[in-house]
Amino acid sequence: MTRVVLGSASSGRLRVLRQAGIDPLVIVSHVDEDALLASFEPETPPEAVVAKLANAKALSVAAQLPEDVAADCVVIGCDSMLYRDGELYGKPGSAVAARLQWQSMAGTTGHLLTGHALLRITAGVITHTAGDTGSTTVHFGEPSEEELTGYVDSGEPLDVAGAFTLDGLGGWFIEKIEGDPSNVIGLSLPVMHRLLRSAGLSVLDLWTSSHCGSPGTAPGP
Repeated sequence: MTRVVLGSASSGRLRVLRQAGIDPLVIVSHVDEDALLASFEPETPPEAVVAKLANAKALSVAAQLPEDVAADCVVIGCDSMLYRDGELYGKPGSAVAARLQWQSMAGTTGHLLTGHALLRITAGVITHTAGDTGSTTVHFGEPSEEELTGYVDSGEPLDVAGAFTLDGLGGWFIEKIEGDPSNVIGLSLPVMHRLLRSAGLSVLDLWTSSHCGSPGTAPGP
């Protein structure tokens, strides 16, 4: 049975996969994102930045796999950032940063980029690698000061890419999107479908295997 391993602590990504019929094993990567970002050349395209981060996360998780899982699995790594006005924005990390970001992006348009990396592992060896970046255009609304204060105080925008969610409280302040909504949540099903097919895997097989017993969830050490 081919196991699906999600290399992310994101509840949104886990929810996307579960709602699509796959209950993955979760192992969180040990990648220092800030250090890796600092190592990139300034001219690195934004699509390549998130793709490189996703690949690094997948490789980190592959090195942590229990022997029984590494016998037959696929590892999925993802990374999301908002690209707007020539700049990439990750998780604001603080209430002050989240508020400033929303004040600057309210009423504007940005592109939520999600890098995806897939590793096919058989008998403990990586036999196939694939990657792609999904892009969804996001049109931001203009929350009132009271609404913005309430949103920032909720804590939700502090630890999500671009300081917003589509499937949470932030959805009230998104006017519309153009493209794949699951990509905004953090894992694009169309992109992942293509990557799985490139590895010779059918989602039908993964649906079947995901319901043959419960893979469960293993937190990162």
